[in-house]
Amino acid sequence: MEQVNGVEAKENPVVRPVDDNRSLGKEIESFLSRDQQLHLLDDLTKVNPVTSRTVLKCLQARYTADTFYTNAGCSLVAVNPFRPVPPLYSQEMMKEYHATARLQELKPHVFGVAEETYRNVESQIPPVNQSIIVSGESGAGKTWTSRCLMKFYATVAASTTVPKGSITVERIERRVLDSNPVMEAFGNACTLRNSNSSRFGKYIQLQLNRSQLLTSATIQTFLLEKTRVAYQAPQERNFHIFYQMAKGATQEERQEWSLPEGTKFSWLPNSEKTLEEDCFDVTREAMSHLGINHSTQNNLFKILAVLLHLGNLHFSEPEEESQPCQLEDGAKDFAETASRLFQVPVEDLVETLTIRTITAGRQRQVFQKACPKGECETRRDCLAKAIYATIFDWLVAVINGSISAEPSVWSSFIGLLDVYGFESFPDNRLEQLCINYANEKLQQHFVGHFLKAQQEEYTAEGLPWSFVNYPDNQRCLDVIEGTPASIFSLLNEECRLNRSSDARQLQTRMELALSDNPCVGQDRFRKEPNFVISHYAGSVCYQLEGMVEKNKDPVPPELILLLRRSQDPLLQKLFPLSQKASNSDVKAQTKPGVITVVSKFKGSLEQLMGILYTTTPHYIRCIKPNTDCRAAVFQKDEVLRQLEACGIVEAVNISSAGFPIRMSFGSFLERYSVLKKSPRRTSGASTRPENGFPPVTGNGWRVAPSAEEEGCPFHRMVQEVLRSTCPITSPLELAEGKPCAAAPVFCGKTKVFMTNSTLGLLEARRAGALSQKAFCIQCCWRRFKRRKLAKESCSATVIQSAVRSWLARKRFWRLRKAVAKIQKAWRKWKAKLEVLAAEELDDTDGKPLLASSGAAVSTSRTRREREKPWPLGATLPFWPLGLALLSGPGGLQREAALLTCLRALQKKDWRKAESKPALPGVTSIRALPQGSIRFHCRRSPLLYANTRPHTHGSTVTGFNQILLDRRELLSA
Repeated sequence: MEQVNGVEAKENPVVRPVDDNRSLGKEIESFLSRDQQLHLLDDLTKVNPVTSRTVLKCLQARYTADTFYTNAGCSLVAVNPFRPVPPLYSQEMMKEYHATARLQELKPHVFGVAEETYRNVESQIPPVNQSIIVSGESGAGKTWTSRCLMKFYATVAASTTVPKGSITVERIERRVLDSNPVMEAFGNACTLRNSNSSRFGKYIQLQLNRSQLLTSATIQTFLLEKTRVAYQAPQERNFHIFYQMAKGATQEERQEWSLPEGTKFSWLPNSEKTLEEDCFDVTREAMSHLGINHSTQNNLFKILAVLLHLGNLHFSEPEEESQPCQLEDGAKDFAETASRLFQVPVEDLVETLTIRTITAGRQRQVFQKACPKGECETRRDCLAKAIYATIFDWLVAVINGSISAEPSVWSSFIGLLDVYGFESFPDNRLEQLCINYANEKLQQHFVGHFLKAQQEEYTAEGLPWSFVNYPDNQRCLDVIEGTPASIFSLLNEECRLNRSSDARQLQTRMELALSDNPCVGQDRFRKEPNFVISHYAGSVCYQLEGMVEKNKDPVPPELILLLRRSQDPLLQKLFPLSQKASNSDVKAQTKPGVITVVSKFKGSLEQLMGILYTTTPHYIRCIKPNTDCRAAVFQKDEVLRQLEACGIVEAVNISSAGFPIRMSFGSFLERYSVLKKSPRRTSGASTRPENGFPPVTGNGWRVAPSAEEEGCPFHRMVQEVLRSTCPITSPLELAEGKPCAAAPVFCGKTKVFMTNSTLGLLEARRAGALSQKAFCIQCCWRRFKRRKLAKESCSATVIQSAVRSWLARKRFWRLRKAVAKIQKAWRKWKAKLEVLAAEELDDTDGKPLLASSGAAVSTSRTRREREKPWPLGATLPFWPLGLALLSGPGGLQREAALLTCLRALQKKDWRKAESKPALPGVTSIRALPQGSIRFHCRRSPLLYANTRPHTHGSTVTGFNQILLDRRELLSA
């Protein structure tokens, strides 16, 4: 029997024959009989057959076994456990998913989706930018899932650099994480379906540089439900920040903000509820980390306290219609407190709320008219909503200023989309219409990108495929935003008419304009004007009363002027005083509004969808197991409704029959061309395929005869890469009669389709090939560095040898020249000495030794005269004979000569010499007097200056011997 998409072609997903229904029922019963093994199926594509009943049973079995994540083809199904599970989101779990080589081997987890997007950015597979769309109903766990994703990215993509500037600003990862508690405190509230429901849409771009490090981020918000400031449904609460202030403020702060304990505020209902989100310290600490100082925080909380006091301003009907309304007795104190905190006169505040200013005529004449009680309360609510919305926008701008960076700093991003879930309350107004419209757009993105686009692409690429039916919500979107007639267009037209709106008349116009569309209707059992839209998640009834006024979102100009006259520094920053701006506000109020709430929301949502279509999307479907938000309770009907609404069963069918990974030939070769092997020339190459398989193989593949005829130049190269990577299969076209699910890869006309296992195998082979090439490059580089180092060492040795040789030669010649000079001087002196000694011997016969001084040396000196010390000048007459006397072994003359030679040293106080008196007797030149000289030398920095001279005794005496001794003239 012929099969297409892995299912028998005779089967019809809508109408089945009786026999087929019976066989399918038997298969379902056989599958469901394995209750003990259902919780082990971590991917719904393994469910056989894929029906709503089998998928629901598998999810229930896994939920009972405390397994809350299940893969569903291209998306991840997350069932809210409604209780904390700390080990499931620990740091060790993050490291496990980040460090693994094959994500397919680990259990399904939100960290697995985060790691897959992170690796896709790192691998640079186009489109590089990634998006994770977290969808589901209110209370399904979208906010918690977004927290886990941001925590994972802040952990694995953390940088090691420390930010510059103020010390109060933390690292980028910490600032990104701290934006969560701040945004949740100012934008989340407790509703009937969720205690921490997001009342605004948020799209966060986590921006990475080329090193895959988190460098910056930006936050884009959509449609804050500012109406909640002034109106809360029964059993619901205001925004979390008001309750955090009321419960967490200190006594000094309460006194400063005028929030005494026990005071009842109309806009603070159900304050007795204690929620996990009522953590004022966490919010203040996060604001400090984002760079908001303590004084600015106090100023901000003071303005928020004013809003609570405004809620207690109640008006009474005047006696005359022309007179303005008066405040009730208990509201005067609150008005004085609000004016004091606003820093505006109380009279101006009350007058602005009770009197309307009208500008009319060509002369722009200004009139004042007293407002009725209902309008006074509306103006009061409008003032509070305008202040809170401006504070929220300012806070978002401050956070973006703290975590954003220039586009040149980052190269890619991962987007996280966390929007309000689908809502259906007893009374649904414009806010619920916009929220459900956003969910419809996201569902259409899922349908258009996956369910529809993939099947059309399979057919265009030549894959045997039969379309799987899926719920298409395009008609519902046409009712809401289509042209020429839709709900949005009718609301905008009512706003442009500049007249008092009539809900009954608007309902009639909708019935006439949209009667052809089956997705819109009317609840006949309701007395109030309404309309019903059949959304993908169910039908919702909307109230028309007040919807046009909310769409206009009017802000009386006198309220803005009142805030601009305030002396509060934060209000002056939020509402800057400008004459030009004030005039434009007055003029804008007199003309029909052009930009409405639905127009702004539609434009911002279309901009968001444009970003999503340029990225690779990843879907996380959050499922709410029960309506009471209780743990371990699984309501089948509730879960089945959500599965059918979001198209999980159809997505599983398409994923199990098709290929989740598709890549163009150019991108495939750009990434995996490293796996291509060089062709080997063999004798049988012309008759045998490269992989050794015949034209028709036994595993269901056959050769594509028209691949090259179509003219694609990359087709053969892609096949070569796939053959070298997967040698056990032939990556060519499918053979007839073989299901797609049995094929791991398929080469289409322009793209390659493959399963996750094949992609994992390719990535592993690529990592191995890159590792080998990197090792080869490292070897070549190390060899080059070694050779270069050896060459440099050899060159340095040659240079050093040449330099040392040159220095040695230079020193040698310098020493040789010095020695020559010394020898020349010595020989000259020695020659003179010999001549003078000879002349002295010839001229001393019968002459006194001291003739020049007039004192003769007598041999008959008395003992007293001989004991006198030898004068220093006595050796001068002996020159040059005194030098000759130095060659003798010792004696008085030698001592005197030495002292004379050291005379210069004695003058500079370098050395000191003492002579020992000679023994009494006759002094003769032939018999030198015996004596000794003792030197006292100071330490000198010169080398060998402190070495003791040679003082060995000499047996040679006599003057003649001195003249005859030519071996050594000086003994030391």
